[in-house]
Amino acid sequence: MKFLRFRHIGIAILVLKTSLIAYLIYAVSTKPHTELLLLDTTLWQFILVGFLAQLVDGTLGMAYGVSCSTLLLNLGVSPKIATAAVHTAEVFTTGVSGLSHLKFGNIDKKLFLRIVITGVIGAMIGAYLISAVFDGKLIKPYIATYLLVLGIVILIKGIRNQPKPESKIKHAEVLALFGGFFDAIGGGGWGPIVTSNLINQGKNPRETIGTVNTAEFFVAFFGTGVFLFFVGIDSWKTVLGLIIGGVIAAPIGAYFASRVNKKTIMILIGAVIILTSTYTLYKTIL
Repeated sequence: MKFLRFRHIGIAILVLKTSLIAYLIYAVSTKPHTELLLLDTTLWQFILVGFLAQLVDGTLGMAYGVSCSTLLLNLGVSPKIATAAVHTAEVFTTGVSGLSHLKFGNIDKKLFLRIVITGVIGAMIGAYLISAVFDGKLIKPYIATYLLVLGIVILIKGIRNQPKPESKIKHAEVLALFGGFFDAIGGGGWGPIVTSNLINQGKNPRETIGTVNTAEFFVAFFGTGVFLFFVGIDSWKTVLGLIIGGVIAAPIGAYFASRVNKKTIMILIGAVIILTSTYTLYKTIL
């Protein structure tokens, strides 16, 4: 891995992030001024969603997408708009996270290359299917069920909390493929699927979180590209709210990460996701 240096990954993140910012500025600038002035209560709701989701992700190193999607679905946002908004906002949060991990050297370059390519492929396939093939209203209960399962997984892992000795990592590429796919389909799953399984195999938690979070930027970026192509920027208010809330919560989440017991937080977050997903299923079935 001598050809790949931390600065190369950092430069790629900065270039891609700058290109997305330029596109978003252009897209929003073409909106009617009256629409841009509609900063009503829904924007504050999206800011709160972004704040809470980033607080969870900053504390646990996972569950941003799961938390965000669960809350957005319960606010009545369609699955297509929810997943597009989550991934667009996630590009900004994961970009900052990835650069931070690069600075502190929390990256396994070999593992990074093993998961980033298949993760991007899975995300692009999932983003295409939910944007151009699936009917958002019809698949909403299935997405809620998927999020419910993820909540149960997080809860169980929090209760068990049994670290294993470090060993050779198996099936990292396959985990990343499914993690990227389900992350795009449901708006969350990359962290719970990839991070949890790698740590469960005995991989060093610090390197796992750093590597998976950095790869997540590229997964989110290319998934977002597909969403923007098919969905556009009509959900700009949702995206803006998630970004604002996430930026505010980022330093608070980092503080909690060093102070709060991870086992307790994982149990609480798993329980919250289970409750909110169950409520979503209840509303869609009736």
